[in-house]
Amino acid sequence: MASVTFDKATRLYPGSTKPAVDQLEIEIADGEFLVLVGPSGCGKSTSLRMLAGLEDVNGGAIRIGERDVTHLPPKDRDIAMVFQNYALYPHMTVADNMGFALKIAGVNKAEIRKKVEEAAKILDLTEYLDRKPKALSGGQRQRVAMGRAIVREPQVFLMDEPLSNLDAKLRVSTRTQIASLQRRLGITTVYVTHDQVEALTMGDRVAVLKDGLLQQVDTPRNMYDRPANLFVAGFIGSPAMNLVEVPITDGGVKFGNSVVPVSREALTAAAHKGDTTVTVGVRPEHFDVVELGGAEGAQSLSQDVHAPAGLAVSVNVVEELGADGYVYGSAHVGRELKDLVVRVGGRAIPEKGSELHVVPRPGEMHVFSTSTGERLTD
Repeated sequence: MASVTFDKATRLYPGSTKPAVDQLEIEIADGEFLVLVGPSGCGKSTSLRMLAGLEDVNGGAIRIGERDVTHLPPKDRDIAMVFQNYALYPHMTVADNMGFALKIAGVNKAEIRKKVEEAAKILDLTEYLDRKPKALSGGQRQRVAMGRAIVREPQVFLMDEPLSNLDAKLRVSTRTQIASLQRRLGITTVYVTHDQVEALTMGDRVAVLKDGLLQQVDTPRNMYDRPANLFVAGFIGSPAMNLVEVPITDGGVKFGNSVVPVSREALTAAAHKGDTTVTVGVRPEHFDVVELGGAEGAQSLSQDVHAPAGLAVSVNVVEELGADGYVYGSAHVGRELKDLVVRVGGRAIPEKGSELHVVPRPGEMHVFSTSTGERLTD
């Protein structure tokens, strides 16, 4: 097993003026499961391919353990890769597919069979060893691809969107299997996905990329609770965080008919940047729905005791999920009509076309600079 280090690793494709990956710096601990996530074209697959030796590194270095592998060919890096399309040989049995790399390496047949059977047992593939890939389901084929990686006992697993060809239900169960398998084997794993739910549920840490630049690398919980900037805030979380530009006022920010308190440090930082507004982020579960004529806490924030506290949200669509529901609505913020998502209790679902008044919980609100996008709150 080994650690992995991206040391200002850069990839500039020929003919391009902008790097696909720009000075990537990440240290991945021995045995860690790190997920690279971001939208299409952000550089996550390129980063993985640089680590695999399938893409040239134009600047910086990549190390596996203490070895500088920046310019080593893939076969000398002691890595195993699992691809999106499985890349199985259709004319070979499952056992032959899983043991093929060992056969090429000159390992004797008895040793190959032993390792293949051990991996098949771990992956629940024992009864399929004599079948061809065409006789397997998508999930089973993916497990064969995993088995082929396991038998090699590499220092690092690399996985490039391995679940994207599976249906939604199978994807959920397979990602659980992969995460538990990785923890059992203890092999350092770098996993690429565009699905942020997959990233949050699988990784020990998550690295978010945008336009080839690393935005944040942190544990799933810290990334959800303290996104470093507006991009991470809007990308991590499902449904996404509500991001609303609001004016700064005495003691806080003006949110509809209410003033919501914000830390003095955040307001001072915004003033230093010359901002008269900030962008507040509120997760759907961190809104309080204000009962008209009630809600003492919300009314104490209100500037006008006769006006309903908070922000008026027109209900457009309601998703009922049993235990709770999501209200998709729109609200007038300044001169803009903004879409908002609010989570409500399963027994308090509003009617489509009705109006809610919502106030963010002060302690759960995120504040970002409108001009730079960086986080201002602790």
